[in-house]
This record gives sequence, C-alpha cells and structure tokens, in this order.
Amino acid sequence: MKVLMLSQADVRELLDLDRLLDALEEGFRALSSGRVDIAPRAAVNAEAQGFLQSMPGYAAGLGLGVKLVTGFPENHLLGLPSHQALIALFDPATGSPLAVMDGTRITAIRTAGAAALSARHLARKDARVLAILGAGVQGHAHLEILPRVRDSEEIRIASRTAESAQRLAELDPRAHAVANGEAAVRGADVVALCTSSVVPVIQRSWVSPGTHVSSVGFAPPGGELDRELAESATLFIESRAVAFQPAPVGCAELVGMDAEQAAELGEVLLGTRPGRRSRGEITVYKSMGHAVEDLAAAGLVYRAAVAKGAGAAFEL
Repeated sequence: MKVLMLSQADVRELLDLDRLLDALEEGFRALSSGRVDIAPRAAVNAEAQGFLQSMPGYAAGLGLGVKLVTGFPENHLLGLPSHQALIALFDPATGSPLAVMDGTRITAIRTAGAAALSARHLARKDARVLAILGAGVQGHAHLEILPRVRDSEEIRIASRTAESAQRLAELDPRAHAVANGEAAVRGADVVALCTSSVVPVIQRSWVSPGTHVSSVGFAPPGGELDRELAESATLFIESRAVAFQPAPVGCAELVGMDAEQAAELGEVLLGTRPGRRSRGEITVYKSMGHAVEDLAAAGLVYRAAVAKGAGAAFEL
C-alpha cells in the first residue's frame, strides 16, 4: 500500500489561500449543520510544559483524518515554532491511509484563515485599518491572509518586543510597528489578537464602535481576550459544544459565559443566525481551533498534490 508523504515545502506550495478560505467556509457550514463527526481532543503532558494532542475528525466532502499537534511554549528560545504537527488522511470509504503531511504550516494558516473568514463576514465593508497584536508565527500568518478579505490601507503591528514588530511590519508596505497594543487598537477597524499571553492584551475601553476583533491565542490558565469585551460584544465562535469548556478543551476566556449568547460562524454562513447587525456593533470572534479546519486544509493539499504529482509515495 502506497502512502503519499508531503513536506512543509510541499504544503506551502500546494495550499492556495483563496481556496482555503472557501474550504473553511464549507467546513464551518458542515460543523453547524451537524454533518461532521469530531471526537474530543485527547492530550498528554510532556516536558517543559509541553503537550501532545490528538484531533481526529470526519466530514462528508472534506475527508477523514487526524492531526497530532504538540504545543511547547518555550520553543521560541530554541528558534522553533511553539506548535508543530503532522496530519494523516485516510480513505473514508475503506479506511486505507492516503497521506501523511506536515501540519505545522496548516495549523498556522488555517487558524489565521478562520480569523480572516470571520473578518470577511463580520467586519464592516469599509474597514481600512487593521491591527495585529503578536508578531510570532500567527502574526506572520495573519499578515499573509487577512489583507485578502479587506483592502487595508494601514496595518499596525504590536508585539512584546519592538524588534519583532518591526521585522513583521517590513513584510508589507502598508504595515508599521507601533509602541504597544493600545496604540494599535485605538481607532482600528479590524483587530487580530494572536499572542501567547496568559493575560488580556486588549481592553474594552480601547475598542471603537463598529470594530471587529478576532482572538486565536491559547495560553491557559488565562488568555489574551478581555472578558469585559467578550461579554459586551456580539460573540462568535466555532462550536458552542467546545468553546465554553475549560481549557485545554475550550477557551479559558469564555468559561462561565452563557453559550447560547454566542453564534457559531457556520450558523452565520448558513443564515440561521445573524452576523453584524449594525454599523456601530462590536463583534468578537474567539477561536479554539477545530479539526474540521484541518480537514478542509489538508484535503485541499492532498487533492492538489494528486493533480500535480507532488510529494513522495512510500510503501507502508
């Protein structure tokens, strides 16, 4: 039995970002219409406060697969990403293994892609100022994909260090580094939080009416999203079944909130719940990450690889 092996370079070349956004939309629709079978994450702790998680899932039309992902928060000291992953895909009709591919790139760009998708459907159409808080792997991925959904005239970058903010800002002529999170957020139309902070990096008082805020950071026991902002804004999540559970399953910032007050992004796409309802409304999308996003991205990569003859096949 031959299995396709796809490297990180293969994944980067094969994954079309505009098609990814469309595939993520389909994934969220499937999730909110009950057309997926996703098992709860299983996790074990390792050295250096690290963990290994297993994220299996199936969705008709998207595929059958599992992601193994590690999270080691101190990896930046070694020049390594904090999250690294492998994804295995299987034939949903026979269970035969089809491919093993790098999941580090997929994890980064599908997470940023989901935030971009939230901006596509929840941010004001005339949003022009984008703020990105965090200049690590997710900061880079957000800068790569968010401008595809809104024509930003100004992009503000804030980070723990001025040097990292400046390095990220140099990748886009519209971007510039700012002194801190408050300077980035005040007056921005779209705010993307993508840090590893265990305390909020944003305050409700900084956020202007009509702003859309996305938050993808995961750093229990706290988190980057301000609770007052989450409670006062119109809240959107991936899955009510997951988002309000305690970490590491759910979002630490949302524990104890009423799950019914939040809409799933898939429900907005299906038209069963409203998105933005007024120009002055503040919208917040809080992401936990979901296996359906990995299936959507990995399926795109696999089909592109087969069509182009990419990757290397090996006998299992």
